[in-house]
Amino acid sequence: MKNIRNFCIIAHVDHGKSTLADRMLEVTHTVEKHDMRAQFLDTLDLERERGITIKLQAVRMNYLLPDITEEFVLNLIDTPGHVDFTYEVTRSLAACEGAILLVDATQGIQAQTLAHAYKAMEQDLVLIPVVNKIDLPAAQPEVVSQELIDTFGFRKDEIFYTSGKTGEGVEDILKAVVDLVPAPSGNEDAPARALVFDSFYDLHKGVVALVRIVDGEIEKNSDVQLVHSKESFLVQEIGFLQGKMRPQVKLTTGEVGYLVSGVKNISQVRVGDTITQKKKVAEIEPLAGYKQIKPLVYASLYPVDTDDYKNLRDAIDKLSLNDAALTYEPANSKVLGFGFKCGFLGLLHVDIIKERLERELGVDVLVTTPTVAFEEGKEQWVKAQIITPTDYIGGIMQVCNRYRGEMLRTDNLFGQAGSRVLLTFELPLLSIMTDFYDQLKSASAGFASLEYELIGYRDADIVTLSILINSQEIDALSIQTVRPLALEQGR
Repeated sequence: MKNIRNFCIIAHVDHGKSTLADRMLEVTHTVEKHDMRAQFLDTLDLERERGITIKLQAVRMNYLLPDITEEFVLNLIDTPGHVDFTYEVTRSLAACEGAILLVDATQGIQAQTLAHAYKAMEQDLVLIPVVNKIDLPAAQPEVVSQELIDTFGFRKDEIFYTSGKTGEGVEDILKAVVDLVPAPSGNEDAPARALVFDSFYDLHKGVVALVRIVDGEIEKNSDVQLVHSKESFLVQEIGFLQGKMRPQVKLTTGEVGYLVSGVKNISQVRVGDTITQKKKVAEIEPLAGYKQIKPLVYASLYPVDTDDYKNLRDAIDKLSLNDAALTYEPANSKVLGFGFKCGFLGLLHVDIIKERLERELGVDVLVTTPTVAFEEGKEQWVKAQIITPTDYIGGIMQVCNRYRGEMLRTDNLFGQAGSRVLLTFELPLLSIMTDFYDQLKSASAGFASLEYELIGYRDADIVTLSILINSQEIDALSIQTVRPLALEQGR
């Protein structure tokens, strides 16, 4: 256990997390060059096409320190950076003792950098600051390292510099993980407790859970139980993820791996649950689960071909296990037939689910206009933080005002007056879940970054917007909105 290091890479979207992970896999010979492909841990076609990480991934690397003959086990969890998928980051942090805080040398600290770093600090993770993309002509590693010093209080000698593209500096980062990230703490002699931090559905194996063993050990053929769901099963296979599944006899304290349950009902294995031996359930304290993720956006999905309803139901069932934030319940429309009302984390999340249903599972779907949750006479508001170069403040303020935003404060970032600022606004969630992000990018020539959090409900004039086609009301297209936006949305 003393030679195990569990860590993740956290950063703003497109700062090079997956590319750095590729180089680590090469340096540790976890994946040989002839088997290597760009963004190796991004397993979804959509991830490679869009250049973003959507699903968190875990991989085990065996690393032999160059100057001594001692081998270490490095469990890397690659996480998303897009604002819609921050729930994946929260889940990965709970399985780690340390995190590489990665910042692009051409862009500096962005909104998601701050958000992820503070979440890691809340969980007492050791942070290793790394400036990436130092090979690019526009790179400003000294400026960005000063931002890290001013923002988080790092010392200059604590900051590492790397290029995920060329591999420069990767060996130094791996050494830092060994030296700085603490070994897992846990009781090897206690009854087994394993935290489920992700899961997916395999056509042949059934439900596969990704787990971190916190205490004790779990062996193949063990009779285990999920504490919260109270479901029990026999462990059919257990092992590590090293580019592919590698079966083992058992997983011990501190290790990260997978567990094949053989369970076919995918609702039984939920992220955040605790796995233990069935006969020891009464003796153990369940691990603190993840915070329950609440959907921010709702839209209904209907099959284009009404005969595909059963296929759509099965497809959403499978996606819901791979995606802990996706919620759904049956819906019925006089015009569109049977479908599902689904909850999502944001508009990109809606888009990704639609594409995955169509491309991976072969079900063509119609998606209704996304909306947000309301209470009686109230709508949700968020506190939004926007980082932007000072040249674009005027345009961004106009966008926020147009979307009913209220400005709270302006802060110069990193002690450099005249370079970049942090704008804090309060806005209705409904405004954020329209084309606000696109307008923000347009107003800032693509330089602004956004992070937001819910702050509660406020009074609002809520109305139902009905859509008529050929003078006939289409119930599935009706949405709740606020009166000032109803006319514009109806058009």
